[in-house]
Amino acid sequence: MRKINIIVVLAVIIASGCASTNSVTRVDDKAQIDLSGRWNDTDSRLVAEEMVKDGLSRVWVTDFAEENGKKPTVIIGIIKNKSSEHINSETFTNDIEREFVNSGKVRVVQGGEAREELRRERADQQEFASDETAKKWGMERGADFIMQGTISSITDSNSSEKLVYYQVDLVLTHIQTNEKVWIGTKKIKKIVK
Repeated sequence: MRKINIIVVLAVIIASGCASTNSVTRVDDKAQIDLSGRWNDTDSRLVAEEMVKDGLSRVWVTDFAEENGKKPTVIIGIIKNKSSEHINSETFTNDIEREFVNSGKVRVVQGGEAREELRRERADQQEFASDETAKKWGMERGADFIMQGTISSITDSNSSEKLVYYQVDLVLTHIQTNEKVWIGTKKIKKIVK
């Protein structure tokens, strides 16, 4: 009996040693929280909002609409991470797409892997869906403009402080003419003590 009690006591001690002491607090998803000084969700959202707002305030939007009688269609291309840290550029791309779509000033078409998934679904429909409901080939909306860009960073530090500098450069190019119609740059500096 004493041996069983010792085993139970040891099991309780081991279990309590493995228990987590973390506490979790839910916060507003728009709250600006910067724990490490690295690129984060706030940077992604704010840069996307500011750059899309600037891009849509320029003359290319109205020029295109006047010349063509329709809203321009945009596709988000590759935004390269050239920074010194891991940045999920897909999250940034999604933030940019959301801002464009919600503006109502442009149309946005799928690109990359999502477009390929749509095409696979359309191919499956040709074989498995009824003729009345199968979506046709060759009916995709072609993009008029492509947005591409880079996220770069420079880090400088001494023994007590670190300065992290980010620069996001985006370019919107007319696909037919290869003309750059908008170039945007956003810079962020963070001091981490």
